[in-house]
Amino acid sequence: MRRVPRAHTLRARLTAGLVVLLAVSCAAVGVAAVVEVAGFLTGRIDQQLTDVGTRFPASLEHGGKLPNDHDSDNVHGDTRRQAAGTFGARLVGGTVTNTGVVPADTDTAATDLDVDLTGHDKAELAAVPVDGRAHTVHLSTLRTYRVLAARGLDGDVLITGLPMEPVEAVMHRLELVAGVVFGVALAIAGVVGALWVRWSLRPLSRVAATATRVSELPLASGEVALPPRAPESDPRSEVGQVAGAFNRMLGHVEDALTKRHASEERLRSFAADASHELRTPVASIRGHAELALLHPDPVPPKVTRALERIEAESARMGVMVDEMLLLARLDAGRPLESLPVDLTRLVLDAVTDARAVGPGHRWALELPEEPVTVTGDAHRLQQVLANLLANARSHTPVGTKVTVSLETDGTTVELKVHDDGPGVPADVRPGVFERFTRADRRRAEGTGGGAGLGLSIVAAVTEAHGGGVQLESRPGSTTFTVRLSTG
Repeated sequence: MRRVPRAHTLRARLTAGLVVLLAVSCAAVGVAAVVEVAGFLTGRIDQQLTDVGTRFPASLEHGGKLPNDHDSDNVHGDTRRQAAGTFGARLVGGTVTNTGVVPADTDTAATDLDVDLTGHDKAELAAVPVDGRAHTVHLSTLRTYRVLAARGLDGDVLITGLPMEPVEAVMHRLELVAGVVFGVALAIAGVVGALWVRWSLRPLSRVAATATRVSELPLASGEVALPPRAPESDPRSEVGQVAGAFNRMLGHVEDALTKRHASEERLRSFAADASHELRTPVASIRGHAELALLHPDPVPPKVTRALERIEAESARMGVMVDEMLLLARLDAGRPLESLPVDLTRLVLDAVTDARAVGPGHRWALELPEEPVTVTGDAHRLQQVLANLLANARSHTPVGTKVTVSLETDGTTVELKVHDDGPGVPADVRPGVFERFTRADRRRAEGTGGGAGLGLSIVAAVTEAHGGGVQLESRPGSTTFTVRLSTG
């Protein structure tokens, strides 16, 4: 079954509602007019029946033959002073004995006024009550008549009828005129109503346009300049109240975004300054530890172990400080180098380094025959590769196969790092590229693992190059896909 399409917009619904209400009103007015006019015309016919009386059916007493004299009181089948189409019938004992209809040309003497009636017609005439009121009958030969029955002087029943055809013709014409007029009125009202509703809802359209522009702004980060406020209309109207409330909401949002941006700027400035300031003391601690380990005099084993731990932790802290400083610079929008980079060479070097650090893993390469070149910062892209391979090595057991593949279609480069390890836990996947996210916090804390900045640096560097990174993981298959533009 075909469904009727619905109007989805408020403008269409209001216009449709207006047209439907007007259509119902027109239909009610039309029906009332038709009923009233029909009742009025029927009443006129009933009055004519009362005025005519039973003269014509009484004259049919002897078969409807016209005599030679013209005495109206003694003429049988008298059609004088009778309207054309007047029907008469005489019933004796409930049986129709005589019938007749006044012809259209009453100046011509009729020789036979009888009407051929069916048995059903005669039964319907016999059923007309003699109550002094007019009734409607449907005669198959003569169509619809309004009839009045009265008792004759001979104990018979005399029925006089007038045709309803003139009334029906008037009613059909009235219905046609009303339908045309109301149809034109509905069409005009629909067009004018649509224009009026459109004009009345202009403030809402402007609010929607402003909301659309706001939804397209990068509200997640950075300084955001909201578009101009929606024009406000009469605050006493519902539309004006919506526009005013929307503008106040935009004001609150703008204030909150401004405060958030200021807070983020302070945080970034602090992270950058702290990282920069920490580099010197961390390097100093590491240098003193190395110097102490090189001292020629005998050193107790416990002191040697402590110095070695100091050196290792200071080195790890130095890497963490460098990563935080890099993220702070990327957040601040510091431009990266934009030079041709042989990505194939970077992949080869990175896998060679990873194989040396993690000999227990199985490392595989899938590279195209021709070198793949992109435009970007070679040092940062090398850091992306190193972090992805270190992540695969750190979070998979010995014996895991790690495959690095490189594909290009001439405009886009896809770098994939795939392993057949246990996969990334489902609760970690949504925030895997966020800062300080670690899949196994206990293992990281117990073994001196990273701070959870490696993948966040991958995402930040990739985005700074105009690309992106995605993760697909399930038990036995984990793939990090980096997409970069060749231009």
